[in-house]
Amino acid sequence: QGQLVESGGGLVQAGGSMRLSCTSSRMIFSTFSGKTVGWYRQAPGNKREMVATITPDRVTNYADSVKGRFTISRDNSKKKLFLQMNNLKAEDTAVYYCDVSDDRYWAQGIQVTVSS
Repeated sequence: QGQLVESGGGLVQAGGSMRLSCTSSRMIFSTFSGKTVGWYRQAPGNKREMVATITPDRVTNYADSVKGRFTISRDNSKKKLFLQMNNLKAEDTAVYYCDVSDDRYWAQGIQVTVSS
């Protein structure tokens, strides 16, 4: 069990791009590769919402608000999860969390701020 480490957040102008990464170094390969993993976000005053998920077979699912702009991917050999975010909007501002469908692992969250 342990913490998931996220990176890549920060401040970007509207229309810009950003790539988030999440590493689950303590998770064994077979566990990570067999899980549906994903990204969630929570803006101030809002509930946490699903942004994107990817299954072990790499079937992806996106929130309607990010379809066509965000791309989720995974590297099982490195136990990493990615979120490529393009054409960012002010409403994408939130704390982003990666999730590996396993309560033994948790993410601190990373701030993404999009200035308009």
